[in-house]
Amino acid sequence: MPEKCRVGLCGFDPMIVRGYVKTGYRAIWFYLPDELYADYKVQIGDKIQGTLLGIINGKEERTFSPNEKFEWMASKETGYAVLVPAEAITKYELTEFHFVELELTHLIQHEKVVEIYPGETKQRKWWPDGKMKLKYTLPYAAP
Repeated sequence: MPEKCRVGLCGFDPMIVRGYVKTGYRAIWFYLPDELYADYKVQIGDKIQGTLLGIINGKEERTFSPNEKFEWMASKETGYAVLVPAEAITKYELTEFHFVELELTHLIQHEKVVEIYPGETKQRKWWPDGKMKLKYTLPYAAP
């Protein structure tokens, strides 16, 4: 079964992201729940599969509810950070001022697919309602 989480996105200023999206460089990422990272020993280059359930902007407004499957890669620096690919950034107009709701279902390590927490559902990293309204945001800058 899955690990459900609501996480804040991390990244660069939207104007820098605009350039990075064109080059394919890492622009936006999120951090895995600490327990999942430790339990599965997520490594550089591992892939995370799951479902993108929702996107919330810095005004605490749900902008998308895609319920879309994804497969994203852990960063080149650490398995703790998962990179959001350029296609998702442009499709959902993501910035570092967004939050995403995810259901993480599988981990791919050395081409072996591992189910995340089989038989149970975890929800430990969940950004709380009422705490996603940011004092400062910048708009998405299309590439």
